[in-house]
Amino acid sequence: MIKVVSLTYNAFEENTYILYDDTRECIILDPGCHSSVEKEHLKVFIEKNGLKPVRLINTHCHLDHIFGNKWVFDTYGLLPEIHQGELPVLKAAPQVSMMYGMACEPSPMPEQFIQDNTNITFGNSNLLTIFAPGHSPASLCFYSQEDNFLIGGDVLFYESIGRTDLPGGNYETLLNSIRNRILPLPDETVVYSGHGPSTTIGHERKYNPFINEH
Repeated sequence: MIKVVSLTYNAFEENTYILYDDTRECIILDPGCHSSVEKEHLKVFIEKNGLKPVRLINTHCHLDHIFGNKWVFDTYGLLPEIHQGELPVLKAAPQVSMMYGMACEPSPMPEQFIQDNTNITFGNSNLLTIFAPGHSPASLCFYSQEDNFLIGGDVLFYESIGRTDLPGGNYETLLNSIRNRILPLPDETVVYSGHGPSTTIGHERKYNPFINEH
């Protein structure tokens, strides 16, 4: 069984996720830790739980989701894994961060890319990748059928959806991703979003105004 832990970091209140199973191998997903205090908090959590980070994965590469990429590489030797379509966003993050008055260390570059509909393995567990662009050029979600959850990044939120006014965003593309790739999942699927509380597919199908207006 995969344990999902959410740790909220940085001024954007981004949810960093740690996924691990009984082997204690873990994936660090979207490390948003920005300050030295936040980085130490993540390190202490990993150490206290006896975890072994084996993969660093970004759902997408907006700066609030990759602040901690270099720190994770320096600390655990892990290079980020992303969809290739996010590479321009990853490279632009330090420059974009200047617009917000926040320093962002350049992320190490990936050596391998993640494709749609492939298995991400760690320990005794696996996740299925779901390509869901629209919030960013090549966002990925990660689905566990066995444990009934989705790591959704900034694609789908509690009664909302990701913003589409950033470079590479597109409103209709995002809605198509949600309708065709995310909503077909079972109603009871828990969605862990990049910001805010978790939700379920069934709840969003009924109450999400962006979905229901169509």
